[in-house]
Amino acid sequence: MKIYHGIDDFARLPNAVVTSGTFDGVHVGHTKILSRLREIAGKTGGETVVITFWPHPRLVLHPEDMSLKLLNTFEEKAELLKAEGINHLIRIPFTKEFSQLTSEEFITEILVKTIGTKKLVIGHDHHFGKNREGSFDQLMVNGPKYGFEVEEIPRQDVDHVGVSSTKIRKALEGGDIKTATHFLGHNYSITGRVIMGDKLGRLLGFPTANIEIETSYKLIPSDGIYAVMIGYGNRRFKGMLYIGNRPTVDGVKRNIEVNIFDFNEDVYGESLTIYFHDLLRTDIKFNDLEELKRQLYLDRKAALEILPRVNH
Repeated sequence: MKIYHGIDDFARLPNAVVTSGTFDGVHVGHTKILSRLREIAGKTGGETVVITFWPHPRLVLHPEDMSLKLLNTFEEKAELLKAEGINHLIRIPFTKEFSQLTSEEFITEILVKTIGTKKLVIGHDHHFGKNREGSFDQLMVNGPKYGFEVEEIPRQDVDHVGVSSTKIRKALEGGDIKTATHFLGHNYSITGRVIMGDKLGRLLGFPTANIEIETSYKLIPSDGIYAVMIGYGNRRFKGMLYIGNRPTVDGVKRNIEVNIFDFNEDVYGESLTIYFHDLLRTDIKFNDLEELKRQLYLDRKAALEILPRVNH
């Protein structure tokens, strides 16, 4: 997959099959669109193109609103789109100036002149352009005029519940990992750098790697203990992740710490990716460290019963 950080270096294609959107999470609703994109391209000899906007429009238009947490960084999104077999990913820098582009200008300048769109596939209730004025109806009117066809993917239901990035965020914020995984079609993940901690986990017999997430907008699931898989380089390990302020030792700072099972390597400064499988329990305050230690043995046992078999 080729990635373009803007439209200036994109060479117009003879047969572009295109979709556009934020694609936060690249969830099962999105993959339905992407699957149709590949299907059309395969039948027509075309190339698939995904247009996405970064930063997320809400981060630009409402910078004072700190409530929006995203499921993906751009890099994570790109990896998921690559796994879907997309040929071209165009990252359009979203600015206040770009937000003033009318839907008509978006069609003529980007879809037609720059990309050479022959078929446009969009999701249900997709809007674009200044004040989200562009719609499926407008595209149906303009498509033939500019030489491309338009197809709308109807609202996708999973177990009769509409899939949306918002519902996935709410599931994760409530620790409902199973629902989030069901809607995403893959395990939710976070990636961070290992930083120095106070080595309390090592004292308890459960050494942990403290994870620093470098992007403030990345959604971190609710406090608790999770069964997780850890990606380190090309290897995968089983483990359990703690998110919380460590109330047993009167902690005040929210920590993210992972105990990697059967692992004894120095990973300070390294990047780890954590894949969430299930919530083991919520965060609670224990009477003392011995009580916490006994619980950690139970947590490890529970995690091993949940996690899949894996070869390092």
